[in-house]
Amino acid sequence: MKADALWLRARVIKAVRDFFWERGFLEVETPLLIPANAPEEHINPVSTLPSWQLQTSPEICMKRLLCSGHRKLFQISRCWRSDERGSRHLSEFTMLEWYRSGCDYQTLMIDCEELLQYVATACLSENRCFVHNATKINPFSPWRHISVQDAFTQFGQASVWDCLRKGLCEEILTSLVEPALAGFDTPVFLMDYPTELAALARTKPENRDLAERFELYVGGLELANGFSELNDPVEQRRRFEDTNTARKASGQTALPLPEPFLNTLAHMPESAGIALGIDRLVMLTAGIDCIDDVVAFTPENL
Repeated sequence: MKADALWLRARVIKAVRDFFWERGFLEVETPLLIPANAPEEHINPVSTLPSWQLQTSPEICMKRLLCSGHRKLFQISRCWRSDERGSRHLSEFTMLEWYRSGCDYQTLMIDCEELLQYVATACLSENRCFVHNATKINPFSPWRHISVQDAFTQFGQASVWDCLRKGLCEEILTSLVEPALAGFDTPVFLMDYPTELAALARTKPENRDLAERFELYVGGLELANGFSELNDPVEQRRRFEDTNTARKASGQTALPLPEPFLNTLAHMPESAGIALGIDRLVMLTAGIDCIDDVVAFTPENL
């Protein structure tokens, strides 16, 4: 990483922190070493001490703080996911997460627009555009909102429901939908995922087959994942158990459940939360297409 990229990374992180402090969010620190993460089918935690894991996300502890009465929280923290490496992935990376009570995922989308505009104003030159793969993306132009169903139909020439039945969702998303989103010159919210693809999200009241979840893409780069929080402990336990069943069916081991989280979930008010990749945000701000160039050290350099 070049010295100027280190300085830019520091400015981006400062801008993110200033944004949330100015809006009255409480900055928190939660443990990095925990007994259990939220089980996910395609994410494997890094095990350390017997029966303990490094966090894949700070969400479990931050949601417990929501349950205890805190209303607006954010955290910038290190996270770990086993066997993740590529031009956009590191096994150890930096995550921003923020949570709000008394709102749903629509409020988070407004937060995203204001945050990227704030970072662009603080850290970019006069044109205030992000760049990815030589495409300029203007965060001050109207942002796009596209449903997952429409995206699969328009860009993948397929029904998302057929893809779910055939196990092709991830393939169609990465090979056809995401490349198509790279063609937009404004950020894009891909929203309203099938419930099967949103294990911790609340379902839409008017359509139980869909969840109030979105992912934010900038120049085709996935930057954030947010949703209205599921606060039904019985339903959440069932979804975690379904995840473990799917893991075992694919030859993976089942993961422990975060019991303290499940035991307090009934006390969570209507809330929404989101995770945003800081390393990727720095990539966009620097106009760099490889994550290796925005971190001080890669695993191969240690």
